[in-house]
Amino acid sequence: MLYPVVIQKDPDSDFGVVVPDLPGCISAGKTPEEALRMAREAMELHIEGMIEDKETIPAPTSFTVLTQSAEYKGGTWAMVEIDLDKLMGPAERINITVPRFALRRIDAAAEQMGMNRSQFLVSAALTGSQQSGKAKL
Repeated sequence: MLYPVVIQKDPDSDFGVVVPDLPGCISAGKTPEEALRMAREAMELHIEGMIEDKETIPAPTSFTVLTQSAEYKGGTWAMVEIDLDKLMGPAERINITVPRFALRRIDAAAEQMGMNRSQFLVSAALTGSQQSGKAKL
């Protein structure tokens, strides 16, 4: 899953990375590249902790929405890919039947979000769980 992150640099500090979708998940590095590598590690550890605590893993917020936020003005945006399958345990193969029209919409939405079909369906299920407030990972 691709999560947007913002890289910020104050004159007297390293490059800091904030992950808006994972409150409290921050990282830093001497270069932007190092900061992004450290951010991926911090994000994986943060999500592993959420899984252990049986918390719902948030779906990424729209890049467009985040870039318009005054809170992150002046920062540089990047996308960090996190393999949730690796963190959530082994995947299980399933066979489902979906109307062709719905499948086309699923595939189009997945492509727009930079995901494959399976990633999109898992993301949609997790997002639906968050919205209902009932189911947890």
